[in-house]
Amino acid sequence: MVTNTLPPEVTLLHKRSTRLMGNTFEFCVVSDNPEWANERIDDAIAEIQRIEALLTTFKDDSQTNQINAMAGIRPVKVDTEVFDLIYRALKISDLTQGAFDITYGSIDKRFWNFDTTMTSLPDPEVAKASVRLINYKNVILDRYQQTVYLKEKGMRIGFGGIGKGYAADRGRQLLKEKGVTSGFVNAAGDLSAWGHQPNGTPWTIGIADPNSKHHPFSYLKITDMAVATSGNYEKVAIINGKKYSHTIDPKTGFPVSGIKSVTIISPSAELSDSMATPVTVMGIKVGLDLINQIKNMECIIIDEQDKIYSSKNIRLS
Repeated sequence: MVTNTLPPEVTLLHKRSTRLMGNTFEFCVVSDNPEWANERIDDAIAEIQRIEALLTTFKDDSQTNQINAMAGIRPVKVDTEVFDLIYRALKISDLTQGAFDITYGSIDKRFWNFDTTMTSLPDPEVAKASVRLINYKNVILDRYQQTVYLKEKGMRIGFGGIGKGYAADRGRQLLKEKGVTSGFVNAAGDLSAWGHQPNGTPWTIGIADPNSKHHPFSYLKITDMAVATSGNYEKVAIINGKKYSHTIDPKTGFPVSGIKSVTIISPSAELSDSMATPVTVMGIKVGLDLINQIKNMECIIIDEQDKIYSSKNIRLS
């Protein structure tokens, strides 16, 4: 969420929202030329539509689905862009010891229906079996041939935990290349901002309150940074009085509990996006310990009792 601190008569901010990658994207360009600003937003939208065509799992001819269709059969040659994104995703998996895993698409979803109809947890052995095919180490990359191979039949990759952040970064990069010196791309909460508001101040980012997502509980001032939040307050199941989130621990097959939301701040929306969910899986202590070891990355965690935890250099207002 970006809060505009400018008076209403200022018309240098040109914004547009549209549906992309199954989510609402908002684009903002700072310019004194409305026509030029809207052309640049058109450019950014076209770029993200291109990315969506590569990464979607809803079209049979996407490179993602080609990889999935050939799981356990043969490697698939992909564009450099897709190969590199998968490579970086696997590095995040290494960093988080598997808490982030793009093979999460392999999960057997029959056991997880996060609504009022879910009244009991599956047997632990059944839950573990449901995530049997989730294993990023079975994604085999061949840099020379530029191929991706999923070792086991039934494996599936998906970019739900990193794709929106990557798209936001690509939108920002393209807009900067086109001469936009200030603006932001908000990919359904994965926000990448650069430059300053027209009054010269940094962008003011609202950190969503897990109990009221449209009302920030705090604010950050940022420039040339990105923010992503993973929240477990929209899709939950209440079983025997305990809340379980839609975030599944890929090691156990069980939903995680104890954390309402994780917000990551870093120079890259892709990185912020891909780190928010694994910190939720890792838990407060382990998650914060990891974030505190990563340069230029900060974290805000809200637990189920609404207690706020933050990494060592965070400045909330």
